[in-house]
Amino acid sequence: MADTETLTQPSAVPDFSGWSCPLPLRDHPRVVMGHGGGGAMSAELVEHVFAPAYGGPALAGLADSAVLELGGARLAFSTDSYVVRPLFFPGGCIGDLAVNGTVNDLAMSGARPAYLSCGVILEEGVELAVVDRIARAIGAAARAAGVEVATGDTKVVEAGHGDGVYLNTAGIGLVPAGVDIRPQRARPGDVVIVSGPIGLHGVAIMSVREGLEFGVEVRSDCAALGGLVEAMLAASRDLHVLRDPTRGGLAAALNEIAAAAGVGVVLSERAVPVPDPVANACAVLGLDPMYIANEGKLVAFVPRDEAEAVLAAMRAHPLGAEAVVIGECVEDHPGMVVARTGFGGTRVVDLPMGEQLPRIC
Repeated sequence: MADTETLTQPSAVPDFSGWSCPLPLRDHPRVVMGHGGGGAMSAELVEHVFAPAYGGPALAGLADSAVLELGGARLAFSTDSYVVRPLFFPGGCIGDLAVNGTVNDLAMSGARPAYLSCGVILEEGVELAVVDRIARAIGAAARAAGVEVATGDTKVVEAGHGDGVYLNTAGIGLVPAGVDIRPQRARPGDVVIVSGPIGLHGVAIMSVREGLEFGVEVRSDCAALGGLVEAMLAASRDLHVLRDPTRGGLAAALNEIAAAAGVGVVLSERAVPVPDPVANACAVLGLDPMYIANEGKLVAFVPRDEAEAVLAAMRAHPLGAEAVVIGECVEDHPGMVVARTGFGGTRVVDLPMGEQLPRIC
């Protein structure tokens, strides 16, 4: 990648004329926080900058992990970076987050996660006790998830050029025969299930970072979902779509699936499980729980005749005990998500432009 000085030269200015949508990139010649928020700005950055530059069919699906054929096996491969602030929060830390986030991305393809890499970027001056605590959390989370950290890297940047510790993790896992889980497989008639209450991670991060109190400690839902997915696959091999609604929350995940499959999604707003502390925090701050990040939840699109068995399997697992049906896929309004409100009306649940809460992962 070119450095900042190179990008300021006229010969290096990107040609915007061929880009299909004027917003938001044409209005932002420089990177802004919204480009990393998991919403519309992130999608446009990937679509117009990274995907054309990288090319290749494996990237085209733009799912949580790529499913690749290698030596007769089907492998899921994923990578993610973690820059959360603060490093420690109720329910976990950046180390737990990095392991569980990558394990979950693999699991969303139906894969059994096996190995991780871990790249660590340290800021000069960070206390070694902090680094040790994070390293121990990484090891413990990996063991709990049934994966091994097989390789890694360490770099140090000058003081003032980081927030103590940044992590990058990549993971690989095996996809069982007969499993085909991807956003493009959503079909009209599919039942939409969420594995439990939403919004806990984003509110937990915000409460610590901003010093806010909501009458009760809100703990992140950070967890590895591989075991839950295995239980679901034991109930039905025909799961159509799985997605962990992290950046951009449930709204972003559902919009991405609707757009990829060309289907409409209809939700019952009252059915979406929003815990009281999240609802109260969002009411005070003017936020929508549908857009708040999660780190231990999944949303599933399941054929209607398989939904009862899958829901029962989810509720029998600790991480799916509060799973509920929240909606369905429809032929109408393809690519759009709408919610039926408690007052009998409907509202569009659009893809967020940027992110309500920055730096949640």
